[in-house]
Amino acid sequence: MGIVVENVSKQFGSFKAVDEVNLEIQSGSLVALLGPSGSGKSTLLRLIAGLEMPDSGKIWLTGQDATHQSVQDRNIGFVFQHYALFKHLTVRKNIAFGLEIQKTPKGKVKARVEELLELVQLSGLGDRYPSQLSGGQRQRVALARALAVQPQVLLLDEPFGALDAKVRKDLRAWLRRLHDEVHVTTVFVTHDQEEAMEVSDEIVVMNKGRVEQIGTPAQIYDRPTTPFVMSFIGPVNVLPSTSRIFEANGFDSTQAEIFLRPHDVVVDTNPNGSSVPARVNRLIHLGWEIQAELILDDGQVVMAHITRERFDQLELQPQQRVFVKPKDAKSFPLYFSI
Repeated sequence: MGIVVENVSKQFGSFKAVDEVNLEIQSGSLVALLGPSGSGKSTLLRLIAGLEMPDSGKIWLTGQDATHQSVQDRNIGFVFQHYALFKHLTVRKNIAFGLEIQKTPKGKVKARVEELLELVQLSGLGDRYPSQLSGGQRQRVALARALAVQPQVLLLDEPFGALDAKVRKDLRAWLRRLHDEVHVTTVFVTHDQEEAMEVSDEIVVMNKGRVEQIGTPAQIYDRPTTPFVMSFIGPVNVLPSTSRIFEANGFDSTQAEIFLRPHDVVVDTNPNGSSVPARVNRLIHLGWEIQAELILDDGQVVMAHITRERFDQLELQPQQRVFVKPKDAKSFPLYFSI
């Protein structure tokens, strides 16, 4: 057993940051807490760490009730967004800090530090100071320092949020490889859907202090259980159920809105069965695919994602007349596939 959050709530004044959350995280897994600002994900992470105490409920770590344990007694590694490295200490000294506080023998400290420098791919940089490192390197030092004391749980609060896009992407891949080597139970907070999908074994989607859905990246994307999850994870068209594109395809829904992924919009230059006419308003080249902004005859705007190969076949141009139909769509609470 890794982490169990049992009916936990936390309130700050009149604001309920975490509202009766139940969650179980398996030992050795890498789990993302994903949600918009104010959804409660960072507060939940701080509750697990012991940096905040719950108003109600319990938190279990590796089978032990840790609800009222101090931070020090929980054996947790914590990595913040802004590194929090000691500027006056070398990389080696930063990594060794927790071990020295625990009065670990010097020989063991030295061996552990060298092991971690190699693990985080910073061998040869141990005598540098944080100011002499790049942002990505400093974040790897922070991770090494958290891992030095061999925590049973590793918590990361938006660890890559302060880095530029290219470095973030490189560090995401590195974190996944690192986790596969060390297998420590890891929970990280992010508001970046792509980051959560790329790195985690499981995603916990949070909204307004509650858990909306828990599942693998594929389950969250392909089988969202609420309108919020459908809208938050990946791009989506939200259209009225009365739209011609659905009526022409026999999509019968009692709900006011229907959700349609851009890659589930089929585009052709000729009528195709139940397709409906539209006009190409704008084409956005994204490299691996083309995003087409289409306007239906009823005035509804629909975004479609088209592969480069298909785009070359269609030879689309702005203002061109095309024909579209949905391949899959979703209406809550029931799911329909066309």
